[in-house]
Amino acid sequence: MIRSILLIAVVLGSFASVLAQANETAISGQVYELDEAGKRVPLVGASVYWLGTSKGAPSDANGRFSLDLISGKDQLVVSYIGYQSDTLTASSQQNLDIQLLPDATLDEVEVEYRQKTVQIDYLNPLKSEHISEKELMKAACCNLSESFETNPSVDVSFTDAVTGTRQIQMLGLAGPYTQITRENMPDVRGLSAIYGMVYIPGTWIESIQLNKGAGSVVNGFESVAGQINVELRKPEDTDKLYANLYANEGGRFEANLNWSQMVGENWSTAVLLHTKANAIERDRNKDGFLDNPLSQHFIGLNRWKYIGVNGFMAQFGIKATYLDNLGGQVGFDQDTDRGTTNAWGMNLVTNRYEGWAKLGKVYIDQPWKSVGLQLSGVYHDQDSYFGLNVYDANQQSLYGNLIYQSMIGNTDHQFKTGASIQYDKYDEVLNANDYGRTEIVPGAYFEYSYSLLDKFNTMAGIRVDHHNLYGTFVTPRIHLRYALTDQTVLRASMGRGQRTASIIAENIGLLASSRALIVQGDGSDKPYGLDAEVAWNYGINLTQEFRLDYRDGSFSVEYYRTNFENQIVVDLDQNPQQVSFYNLNGKSYSNSFQAQVDYEILKFVDMRIGYRWFDVNTTYGDATLQKPLVSAHRAFLNVGYETRSDWKFDYTFNWQGEKRIPFTGSNPSEFQLPQQSPDFYLMNVQVTKSWSERFEVYVGVENVLNYTQDNPILASEDPFGNYFDSSLVWGPIFGRNTYAGLRYRIK
Repeated sequence: MIRSILLIAVVLGSFASVLAQANETAISGQVYELDEAGKRVPLVGASVYWLGTSKGAPSDANGRFSLDLISGKDQLVVSYIGYQSDTLTASSQQNLDIQLLPDATLDEVEVEYRQKTVQIDYLNPLKSEHISEKELMKAACCNLSESFETNPSVDVSFTDAVTGTRQIQMLGLAGPYTQITRENMPDVRGLSAIYGMVYIPGTWIESIQLNKGAGSVVNGFESVAGQINVELRKPEDTDKLYANLYANEGGRFEANLNWSQMVGENWSTAVLLHTKANAIERDRNKDGFLDNPLSQHFIGLNRWKYIGVNGFMAQFGIKATYLDNLGGQVGFDQDTDRGTTNAWGMNLVTNRYEGWAKLGKVYIDQPWKSVGLQLSGVYHDQDSYFGLNVYDANQQSLYGNLIYQSMIGNTDHQFKTGASIQYDKYDEVLNANDYGRTEIVPGAYFEYSYSLLDKFNTMAGIRVDHHNLYGTFVTPRIHLRYALTDQTVLRASMGRGQRTASIIAENIGLLASSRALIVQGDGSDKPYGLDAEVAWNYGINLTQEFRLDYRDGSFSVEYYRTNFENQIVVDLDQNPQQVSFYNLNGKSYSNSFQAQVDYEILKFVDMRIGYRWFDVNTTYGDATLQKPLVSAHRAFLNVGYETRSDWKFDYTFNWQGEKRIPFTGSNPSEFQLPQQSPDFYLMNVQVTKSWSERFEVYVGVENVLNYTQDNPILASEDPFGNYFDSSLVWGPIFGRNTYAGLRYRIK
């Protein structure tokens, strides 16, 4: 509570300190050129500054700019690459129209520049990694859960050895602690906390923004470990047609088709389609269980966007998802074996429907001011069984967020404020136990940003929300950035996160075992009778750019600590035949350190090398133990080479250290596991060949050395016995996987 009060004071103090500047006069205007028809075309990113000073601002997407008047300065310089610069007198508050003329025609000059596939915004107080489409194409990126194979910040593992479901970890914490949004609106959460990564096909993704630690209060209060924001392909600037086909040796086939079209001058639309099928039964490790479930997936999306001439913009879309996964023992027939002990099987059928809309207004004469409204709704229905465990669930969610953005005095002092509401209705039934709940959370927020030239930035925010079951709570967050030099940036952050744990959906892999689920709630109306999870995250990071042998590179080092005030403990250690869920009674924390170097070691040869260390501990019963199935050490290397003849070669190496395995010492000796897993390393390679800008073929091999975890399913020969457990997965379970695919696009 003391930390909350202090951070509130910082925010309010910063706000008060700038009110005195609110009456400063400012000058604004638009920078543009004239096309052949004499129509204005805004120049985006034109440099506007007072002569003899470093005080300036770039023009925005509409060519607009705004600057404070400076005493004794009246000469305004406007410049833009490829255009003649202009200097004009501006001695009083006015709105300027500035036309720039193209520079003199030059002989043809070829400029060669390769944009980085992962970029960091050096001016943002949040350290945000921008992962581009080109980076995603370095691996077989079939869905969001498979999009981080070349990124050392995110760990990817499997929930169990039966369902084939991947999960992510960031800062040593499970995926649900990372807020996953689609275009800054809530997306993967609740019942979709684990499977929801599959609902976003990789070929739909335009880019991913990843930041660790506390995020912006504008996006809500649920972020604990960080935020992953996914930007889908935009109808106004994506390919007119994009097709992708993929197949691997495990019998997995995928097809994707994206189509976009302009409709008149102001409207554009896009249709994104995805299908996946796996119809071949494979059991390469001979444990009697399918390596991958048989599956049929169909996902479709249609979106529309409107760009008006008066600063008004709107977009809306709908999405439908159908998944049917069938797995278990080889030869399982759900028509005759479901609900019996003849053979163990699992089936999960999901029907999900989503709709969303965004409305926004940018004021033409005041480009720093805007107002926006975000709306979304989700209907999610899931029917599933895992052996004799039956789990049926339904989620209905509504979300609204009204955002107003403006400045205080000048563009060095900006703020966002607004109000949001999140409504969730869950109906969960596990083996006749009903865990239904309704959550309603209205809230309001204020976020202030200050910039001092390019040297210092701060973003301080606070929000107040009222949960109908947990009561009122405050979420403060602050981010600081300081440029030690032009190439060295230091950042720090602190913030609070709170979330409701959907304990069954977030641990669904445990249903593929004989463990009994024990919920030690207090019998109240709170979800599962348990408290909300609350954590504080603190982070510091340093980014250093350098040039060595005429080639650019960067080095970064970071440290984050997460302290839980309360956590829903998932206890696998008290009894190998049970899993217990209860409120934290002790301490739980995560320490994360990472160092990374990116450098072009030779011309057209890019290298990314990193090391990551985790120290994650939780109190289980009376003992504080290392979190199970999390590696303390990881080393990473990615090398990419691109030739002038459009060949691309990518190689990724991962080494993971030992992981603690949950206690199995009370089992019979043949069903006991060691306390620690061995360390191991994995290698992936991919080769891509492009012809023009339209056609591309790629082939690759995952897990080149065919390393697999021995006996990933405990007691696989007796799946209805007391010792069956497929959730103790610490390593690869599929072995070597060869794949191939092709891409075709029309710009």
